[in-house]
Amino acid sequence: MNVLISLSSFGAAEVGRHGQPWCAQLAMAAGADSVEVRGELLRDPAAELPALAGLASVYSSPEGLCAEGGWLDSAALARGLAAATTLGARRLKMSIGDFRASSHSALAGLRAQLAETPIELVIENDQTVAAGTLPALQSFFDAVDNAGLDLGMTFDMGNWHWLGECPLQAAEALASRVRYVHCKGVQRLAAKWVAVPLAESAAPWRAVLRALPAEVPHAIEYPLVGDDLLAITRDQVAYIRALRT
Repeated sequence: MNVLISLSSFGAAEVGRHGQPWCAQLAMAAGADSVEVRGELLRDPAAELPALAGLASVYSSPEGLCAEGGWLDSAALARGLAAATTLGARRLKMSIGDFRASSHSALAGLRAQLAETPIELVIENDQTVAAGTLPALQSFFDAVDNAGLDLGMTFDMGNWHWLGECPLQAAEALASRVRYVHCKGVQRLAAKWVAVPLAESAAPWRAVLRALPAEVPHAIEYPLVGDDLLAITRDQVAYIRALRT
């Protein structure tokens, strides 16, 4: 089982200071197998994406698959695929965006666009009602199945809490589709949920992990902060690896 680090784990400020290539090198030095590059944190994509080539196996697009109104955003998909290609990443991660009943007619176009690339699209549950609840995702996957598409899922363990959803119920319902796991613990503050390391999580994360496939890549997507960032990152990579071996 490969352990990745989503580069957002280092925080927007740290990534802003050093850039994602620096963060990726630190992740690899800490024992990660690969990294997930975050599109929303790229400062200069034309320079950073080539510098990250060979280090990343996942590109995370900040754009949804369907734009507001439900139409397939083929341009957003093309931008994501192009970035993943530059990185040499085998997976592109996107949310479904504003997928709705009227979107079903666009799935033939999605199938055609994906047929032209070896990159695998994996759909993540985000923190929006339209793209992060179990009913929304089940409706989407039912539609793509009917359209003859084989799409897998990025299962974010923590995002369900932002929407009042049960992560264990989601894991049991969607496990057969999961090809990538975002490891994220959560704690509830006065007015919001926050991401924390799994060992500090208030959620029943061990049961969720047991419900998910162990052999797929698992990524750290919680804050990695501290004076000795390399040591902290090394400890967390080893922790995640030990959970699934």
